[in-house]
Order: sequence, then C-alpha cells, then structure tokens
Amino acid sequence: MTKLVLWCVLGITLWLLVGFGGSLLTTPNIMPWHGLLVKPALNPPNWVFGPVWTALYVLLGASLGIVLAKGKLWESPSRGDLVAAHAWNAALNLLWSLSFFGLHLLWPAVGVIVLLSGLAYATFRATLRRDALAGWLVLPYVLWLSFATYLNVSIALLN
Repeated sequence: MTKLVLWCVLGITLWLLVGFGGSLLTTPNIMPWHGLLVKPALNPPNWVFGPVWTALYVLLGASLGIVLAKGKLWESPSRGDLVAAHAWNAALNLLWSLSFFGLHLLWPAVGVIVLLSGLAYATFRATLRRDALAGWLVLPYVLWLSFATYLNVSIALLN
C-alpha cells in the first residue's frame, strides 16, 4: 500500500470514530425526544442523516489523510494547523451532538453549530490553499453544516 492510502485509511478511521461517538449521543434520543420536536418544512427524514454524515466523515478523513501524507507535521506549520483544525472540527462536532441530542439544549447547540460552521469554512479555505483535492473534499461538509445550521436554528425557534 502506498503512504497516501495508509494515511487516508487512518484519517477515515479517525473521522468514523468521531461519527460513532456522536451516534452514541444521538441514537438514544431520536425517539421519543427528537420525534416530538416541531421541525421545519425542509427537515429530511431521520434515515437520511446516517448515510450523509458517514459520507462526510469519509471525505473529511480522506482530506486529512492527504494532508498527513504530505510529510512530517513539524516540517510545515500549515500542515500542523490543518491537523489541529480537523481535531477542533471533531471536538465541536461531538460537542454539538452532546448539546443538541445528549442534553436537549437547543440554543446552546445553535451556538456550537455556528462556531463549527465557521471553523469548517476556515478549514476548507486553509486546506484548499495547501492541497486542492484535500480542500475540495471538505466542501460538502461545509455545505451540509450550512443546512444543519438552518435545521438547528429552525428547531430552536419552533420549540
């Protein structure tokens, strides 16, 4: 296996572990709590979220793998910064799951997802400058977070 493939497998594994952690907070709260919330008209069915998030985590992991495969972290401050950005995205992603699903705190979850969306956009821009493919792999995450922010704000307003 090539170095790139190994790093991508590592990155994807790490991001899928983040997704698994989030699902531990989310799944027990889908029913009845989330099912009883008033939702906006554009809210997709629950079954959509798992496959979408899984695909996004695979893309983020591949992006991280590409960045990691470019050499030693300490040789390039920008590479270390991108790895840190992924770590912060992962942490905020889990914090959102905890806030929204775990603790049922709709408005604090809005604050977290707004911060997460801004960080995701900054990560996209910084990654794009470092490596075009790695950067474009982050864009679907940014776009989905924009939609998720709409959903979170709408649910907070409606409930």
